[in-house]
Amino acid sequence: MISQILFVLILIAAIYLFSKNAGKIRRNILLGRDVNRSDRPAERWLVMAKVALGQTKMTKRPVAAVMHFFIYIGFIIINLEVLEIMIDGIFGSHRIFSKPLGSLYGLLIGGFEVLAILVLTACVVFLARRNIIRLKRFSGTEMTAWPKSDANYILFIEICLMTAFLTMNAADYKLQALHFGHYIQAVSFPVSSLIAPLLSGNANTLAIIERGCWWFHIIGILAFLNYLPYSKHFHILLAFPNTWYSNLEPKGEFSNMASVTNEVKAMLDPSFVPENNGEIARFGAKDATDLTWKNLMEAYTCTECGRCTSVCPANITGKLLSPRKIMMDTRDRITEVGNNLDKHGKDHNDGKALLDDYITREELWACTTCNACVEACPVNINPLEIITEMRSYIVMEESQAPASLNNMFGNVENNGAPWKYSNADRFNWAEKN
Repeated sequence: MISQILFVLILIAAIYLFSKNAGKIRRNILLGRDVNRSDRPAERWLVMAKVALGQTKMTKRPVAAVMHFFIYIGFIIINLEVLEIMIDGIFGSHRIFSKPLGSLYGLLIGGFEVLAILVLTACVVFLARRNIIRLKRFSGTEMTAWPKSDANYILFIEICLMTAFLTMNAADYKLQALHFGHYIQAVSFPVSSLIAPLLSGNANTLAIIERGCWWFHIIGILAFLNYLPYSKHFHILLAFPNTWYSNLEPKGEFSNMASVTNEVKAMLDPSFVPENNGEIARFGAKDATDLTWKNLMEAYTCTECGRCTSVCPANITGKLLSPRKIMMDTRDRITEVGNNLDKHGKDHNDGKALLDDYITREELWACTTCNACVEACPVNINPLEIITEMRSYIVMEESQAPASLNNMFGNVENNGAPWKYSNADRFNWAEKN
C-alpha cells in the first residue's frame, strides 16, 4: 500500500509540473500576432500525416531516417507498456494485461523487446555520429555547451530506460521460472531471456532487481516528460500541430502586409478605419512578439538538427547566417519575454529585442531567400518568414536598408525596373547587338 501511495504522489507531481511548464510555453507562443492557419483542413491533416507521422522529409538522409524511425516507433509503441506499469503502480497488481490479452500479450512483449534493442542501437549510432564522427551539421557558433549536451543527455536517458526495461524483464523471467511470489508464468521474453543468465540466481536478489528497474523505468519516463519543456526534444509533441498549421501556399509566395494594406486603404478612402484593436501598427518585426504565433511555435518545434544550415548557400560560403540560429534565437528571446512576464508583469520592458540583441543585421542580409532551409526542415519550419519580417522592419520602419537595396528601390520607383536605365533606353542593348 505504501508503494502505491508513493507512486500516485509521484505521478500527480509529474503531471502537474509538466502541465505547468507546457502551459508556459503555450502562453509564450500565444504572445505572437494572430494568423489564420485553419483553412483547408483536409490538406492539413494530409500534410501532418505525411510529414509528422510518416516522416517523409527525413528520407533525404537515409541513415538518420532509419535510426530516427527506430527511436520514433520505439517511443510510441514501447510506451504503450507504460500504461500497464501505471495501472500496476496504482492498484498494486503485476502485469495486469497478461490474462485478458492471453497469447497476444506475449507477442506485444516480444515486439517491445525487439524495439528496445533497435532503440538502443539507434541511440548508440546517434551518439557516435555526434561525438566520434562529429558530423559538421551538429556544430556551429550557435551550438554551445547546452545544445550539444542536450542531445547527448536525451540519448543517454533513452539508453538507460531501454536497459532498465530489458533488465526488469530478464529478472521477471527468472522469477517466473522460480515460481517466486506473485511472478506468475505470464509470458516468455525473447530478448531479455538471453541476458537473464547474467543475473543472480537468488530469488530475493532478483526481486530487488526487478522492482528497482521497474521504479527506475517509470520514474525515468516521468522525469523525461518533465525534461521535454526545457529541451529541443519538445518537438516530440509539437511536430504534429506544427505540421498541421503549415503554410499551404507555394514556397516563396509573399502575402500582403496588413499594415501596408491599411495604409493604402486609408490613402484612398479617408473614412477608412483599420481594425487594429487599439494596437500600434508595425511594419515587419523587431522583437519576438511582433512575429506570428506560428513563427513562435516553430521556434519551440526546432530540433536543432542543422539540416537547414547545412543546405544554406550563405552559410556554406562562409557568411554569418545560420537558419538554425535564427530559430534558436527566436525561442530564447520569447522564453526570456515570458520569464519577464512571470517576474515583472506584462508592462515590463527589459530594453532588449530580437533584432540586434539576438540576431544581427549581417545575418539577415546574408539570406538569399532561396527557401533551401524551408525545403530541408523535416517538420516544416520556416526560418525565412522570420528573416523577411525582420528585414521589413529594417527597411520600412528604420529606412536602413543597405546602399545596394536603396539604389534598387530608387530605380524601381523612378524607372519601373531594378536597373538605372529609363524605360526609353531599356532596349538599347538590342539595337547595338
